Amino acid sequence: MPMLLKGSCRCGAVRFEVQSHTPVPYQLCYCSICRKQQGGGGYAINLGAVTATLKVEGESHLGLYRATVHDDERPQPEVSTAERRFCLKCGAAMWLYDPTWPELVHPFASAIDTDLPVAPQRVHLMLKYKASWVEPDIRPGDTAFELYPPDSIADWHKRHGVWVD
Repeated sequence: MPMLLKGSCRCGAVRFEVQSHTPVPYQLCYCSICRKQQGGGGYAINLGAVTATLKVEGESHLGLYRATVHDDERPQPEVSTAERRFCLKCGAAMWLYDPTWPELVHPFASAIDTDLPVAPQRVHLMLKYKASWVEPDIRPGDTAFELYPPDSIADWHKRHGVWVD
Protein backbone atom coordinates (compact mmCIF):
# COMPACT_ATOMS: atom_id res chain seq x y z
CA MET A 1 0.00 0.00 0.00
CA PRO A 2 1.38 3.46 -0.88
CA MET A 3 2.44 5.77 1.93
CA LEU A 4 -0.18 8.30 3.06
CA LEU A 5 1.27 11.81 3.05
CA LYS A 6 -0.52 14.54 4.98
CA GLY A 7 0.37 18.14 4.34
CA SER A 8 -0.68 21.68 5.10
CA CYS A 9 0.22 25.29 4.55
CA ARG A 10 1.80 27.41 7.29
CA CYS A 11 -1.44 29.07 8.42
CA GLY A 12 -3.56 25.90 8.27
CA ALA A 13 -6.10 27.22 5.74
CA VAL A 14 -5.22 24.39 3.33
CA ARG A 15 -4.72 20.76 4.30
CA PHE A 16 -4.31 17.81 2.00
CA GLU A 17 -3.52 14.14 1.89
CA VAL A 18 -2.31 11.98 -0.94
CA GLN A 19 -0.86 8.51 -1.40
CA SER A 20 2.70 8.11 -2.64
CA HIS A 21 4.79 5.23 -3.96
CA THR A 22 7.73 7.67 -4.05
CA PRO A 23 7.89 9.46 -0.67
CA VAL A 24 11.66 9.93 -0.32
CA PRO A 25 12.74 13.60 -0.59
CA TYR A 26 15.90 13.07 -2.64
CA GLN A 27 15.77 15.62 -5.50
CA LEU A 28 16.98 19.15 -4.92
CA CYS A 29 15.97 21.39 -7.82
CA TYR A 30 17.91 24.64 -8.21
CA CYS A 31 15.94 26.16 -11.11
CA SER A 32 14.89 29.75 -10.61
CA ILE A 33 11.19 28.86 -10.54
CA CYS A 34 11.57 26.36 -7.67
CA ARG A 35 14.12 28.51 -5.85
CA LYS A 36 12.02 31.65 -5.98
CA GLN A 37 8.76 29.94 -5.17
CA GLN A 38 10.21 27.75 -2.40
CA GLY A 39 13.06 29.80 -0.96
CA GLY A 40 15.01 27.79 1.58
CA GLY A 41 18.47 26.63 0.63
CA GLY A 42 18.16 27.79 -2.94
CA TYR A 43 16.27 24.68 -4.08
CA ALA A 44 12.92 22.88 -3.81
CA ILE A 45 12.23 19.20 -3.15
CA ASN A 46 9.30 17.56 -4.95
CA LEU A 47 7.83 14.15 -4.16
CA GLY A 48 5.65 12.00 -6.38
CA ALA A 49 2.09 10.94 -5.54
CA VAL A 50 -1.05 9.53 -7.16
CA THR A 51 -3.37 12.31 -8.38
CA ALA A 52 -6.52 10.21 -7.95
CA THR A 53 -5.88 9.98 -4.20
CA LEU A 54 -5.48 13.73 -3.57
CA LYS A 55 -7.99 15.05 -1.01
CA VAL A 56 -7.98 18.76 -0.19
CA GLU A 57 -9.57 20.79 2.61
CA GLY A 58 -9.66 24.55 2.13
CA GLU A 59 -9.57 24.43 -1.65
CA SER A 60 -11.01 27.96 -1.84
CA HIS A 61 -7.72 29.21 -0.34
CA LEU A 62 -5.60 27.74 -3.15
CA GLY A 63 -3.91 29.91 -5.73
CA LEU A 64 -2.56 28.74 -9.07
CA TYR A 65 0.71 29.84 -10.64
CA ARG A 66 2.06 28.88 -14.07
CA ALA A 67 5.61 30.05 -14.58
CA THR A 68 6.91 31.61 -17.76
CA VAL A 69 9.95 29.60 -18.80
CA HIS A 70 13.00 31.44 -20.15
CA ASP A 71 16.02 29.38 -21.17
CA ASP A 72 18.71 28.94 -23.81
CA GLU A 73 16.78 26.16 -25.58
CA ARG A 74 13.74 28.26 -26.50
CA PRO A 75 13.87 31.41 -28.65
CA GLN A 76 10.59 32.63 -27.10
CA PRO A 77 9.58 32.34 -23.44
CA GLU A 78 6.58 30.07 -22.93
CA VAL A 79 4.11 29.47 -20.14
CA SER A 80 4.68 26.15 -18.41
CA THR A 81 1.91 23.57 -18.38
CA ALA A 82 2.79 22.87 -14.74
CA GLU A 83 0.27 24.18 -12.22
CA ARG A 84 1.89 25.23 -8.95
CA ARG A 85 -0.61 25.42 -6.11
CA PHE A 86 -0.06 27.65 -3.09
CA CYS A 87 -2.03 29.04 -0.15
CA LEU A 88 -3.52 32.45 -0.90
CA LYS A 89 -3.46 33.39 2.80
CA CYS A 90 0.15 32.56 3.78
CA GLY A 91 1.86 31.93 0.42
CA ALA A 92 3.08 28.41 1.27
CA ALA A 93 3.75 26.26 -1.80
CA MET A 94 1.72 23.04 -1.71
CA TRP A 95 2.15 20.93 -4.84
CA LEU A 96 2.79 20.91 -8.56
CA TYR A 97 0.49 19.23 -11.07
CA ASP A 98 1.20 18.97 -14.78
CA PRO A 99 -1.58 17.73 -17.10
CA THR A 100 1.15 16.24 -19.31
CA TRP A 101 1.32 13.46 -16.66
CA PRO A 102 -2.26 13.47 -15.29
CA GLU A 103 -1.76 10.46 -13.02
CA LEU A 104 0.92 12.27 -10.98
CA VAL A 105 0.92 15.14 -8.52
CA HIS A 106 4.13 16.42 -6.92
CA PRO A 107 3.72 17.68 -3.36
CA PHE A 108 6.53 19.87 -2.10
CA ALA A 109 8.34 18.10 0.74
CA SER A 110 8.26 21.40 2.64
CA ALA A 111 4.43 21.14 2.85
CA ILE A 112 4.37 17.56 4.18
CA ASP A 113 3.63 17.07 7.89
CA THR A 114 4.08 13.27 7.82
CA ASP A 115 7.55 12.01 8.77
CA LEU A 116 9.34 11.24 5.53
CA PRO A 117 12.05 8.62 4.94
CA VAL A 118 15.66 9.83 4.75
CA ALA A 119 17.19 9.60 1.27
CA PRO A 120 20.10 7.15 0.89
CA GLN A 121 21.63 9.68 -1.54
CA ARG A 122 20.46 12.90 -3.12
CA VAL A 123 20.18 14.17 -6.66
CA HIS A 124 20.98 17.83 -7.35
CA LEU A 125 19.38 19.01 -10.59
CA MET A 126 19.12 22.17 -12.67
CA LEU A 127 22.44 23.38 -11.26
CA LYS A 128 22.85 25.44 -14.43
CA TYR A 129 20.25 27.81 -12.96
CA LYS A 130 21.36 27.99 -9.32
CA ALA A 131 21.77 31.41 -7.75
CA SER A 132 25.33 32.72 -7.44
CA TRP A 133 25.08 32.71 -3.62
CA VAL A 134 24.06 29.02 -3.45
CA GLU A 135 26.80 26.55 -2.54
CA PRO A 136 25.30 23.09 -3.10
CA ASP A 137 26.07 20.60 -0.34
CA ILE A 138 26.94 17.71 -2.66
CA ARG A 139 27.89 14.81 -0.43
CA PRO A 140 29.72 11.58 -1.26
CA GLY A 141 27.25 9.36 -3.15
CA ASP A 142 25.12 12.27 -4.34
CA THR A 143 24.78 12.94 -8.05
CA ALA A 144 24.60 16.34 -9.73
CA PHE A 145 23.21 17.44 -13.08
CA GLU A 146 23.30 20.73 -14.97
CA LEU A 147 19.76 19.99 -16.16
CA TYR A 148 17.61 16.88 -15.58
CA PRO A 149 18.78 13.47 -14.31
CA PRO A 150 18.12 10.42 -16.52
CA ASP A 151 15.97 8.62 -13.89
CA SER A 152 12.33 9.49 -13.24
CA ILE A 153 11.22 9.81 -9.62
CA ALA A 154 9.71 6.30 -9.86
CA ASP A 155 12.86 4.82 -11.44
CA TRP A 156 15.08 6.33 -8.75
CA HIS A 157 12.88 4.97 -5.94
CA LYS A 158 12.83 1.49 -7.50
CA ARG A 159 16.58 1.46 -8.12
CA HIS A 160 17.28 2.44 -4.51
CA GLY A 161 14.79 -0.06 -3.04
CA VAL A 162 12.56 2.63 -1.50
CA TRP A 163 9.49 2.25 -3.76
CA VAL A 164 6.40 1.76 -1.59
CA ASP A 165 3.83 -0.74 -2.99
